[in-house]
Amino acid sequence: MPTVTLNDNSELYYEDDWLGSPWAKPEPALLVHGAGESSAAWFGWVPRMAQRFRLLRPDLPGFGRSTVRDDFEWSLANLAVVLNDLLDQLGIESAHIVGAKLGGAIAMQFAAAYPGRTRTLLVCSGPVSPPKLIEASAARSRNWWVETQRQRLGTDASTESIEYWNTLMRAASPQAQRGVLKAASALNLAPALPRITSPTLVITTDRSALQSVESVLDYQRKIPNSRLLVLQSDAYHVAVAKADECVSNVLAFIDEVERAA
Repeated sequence: MPTVTLNDNSELYYEDDWLGSPWAKPEPALLVHGAGESSAAWFGWVPRMAQRFRLLRPDLPGFGRSTVRDDFEWSLANLAVVLNDLLDQLGIESAHIVGAKLGGAIAMQFAAAYPGRTRTLLVCSGPVSPPKLIEASAARSRNWWVETQRQRLGTDASTESIEYWNTLMRAASPQAQRGVLKAASALNLAPALPRITSPTLVITTDRSALQSVESVLDYQRKIPNSRLLVLQSDAYHVAVAKADECVSNVLAFIDEVERAA
């Protein structure tokens, strides 16, 4: 089972996917999942993305098969340190950084803190301030994801997919669930946005319950070398609800950046 031992002696599990020629040396891409999830959140991205990149999909501390210490500091800054530690231990100098929802916020924090390690930044529905929808649901219910799942996945999502995600998120440790909500409640990325120097693509949906297009546009404009893509959907977990469209646009964006370079 692929794991690394972090500096705090906890174990971080990760998936390592490459579907191209076994002798090739592909560019790495680091995929960061959102609150309450695991590396499994990226299943819709693997078939195409892993033919072009070496995909590294960690389970954040306390989620999936990763462990977490009782004294772990639940903050975006420390979660970015965890990702930096992972790249260090795998001997990877830099990677394309992709994040979904809170994972998108972590990805932005990482890009601001480690610009030399960020080839491109791809943000899928990443908030820069506390998401009120999740806060309100968490205040009412320990199983906050059940209340938000339909809004996460959209009205087109099947009953089976809703149940799959509820089951996946229910499996996370209560400690990790509380911790990641703590990190989300203290979210303030505004000062970090101007420090993101990598080419950046921000993806959102036109009817997201998490944040309006106007609010996303407001923060995207603060990232110097960035653009916004709005997909048509009422889901706010665009990386899942519109996985194929996201992958197509991410691949095209990276190709454009590399041609320009």
